[in-house]
Amino acid sequence: MKWIEVIVVSALPVSELRGGIPLAIYYGFDPLHAYLIGVAGNLIPVPFLLLFLNLIEEKILKKWSITSPLYLKIEKKVLNRKKLIDKYGYFGLLLFVAIPFPATGAWTGCLLATSLKMDFKKSILFISLGVFVAGMIVVSAVNGILSFLSFLIR
Repeated sequence: MKWIEVIVVSALPVSELRGGIPLAIYYGFDPLHAYLIGVAGNLIPVPFLLLFLNLIEEKILKKWSITSPLYLKIEKKVLNRKKLIDKYGYFGLLLFVAIPFPATGAWTGCLLATSLKMDFKKSILFISLGVFVAGMIVVSAVNGILSFLSFLIR
């Protein structure tokens, strides 16, 4: 049942792949399985976010006093990345999602795509490609760090 935990962590907005893949490796999954489970978990919310984020935003996120200030702050940060989309189009969306830094990833990619009213099918494709690349980067980084640490411990 550890794989379900990895899927859930990978599907969450803050941790995404940056949390799911290291968790999978910690649980003993080999890098390929950690990648596959993490990517699958990270992709689960994408179509739902692209379909319903505007509605959720309108009905909850911007109206509730608890969520509104934080959401507006996040939205402002994400929309500052609009230049990347203006310059590179959907490839810019892929790049935005592929770079595994804070405030980038599938969730914020969906926010960017819905805010800019990008095509649903193309957004799913390019966000998914970005998740695939981000997953490879995270697996590589985790393996590199673990190799380095094991070298130090010898």
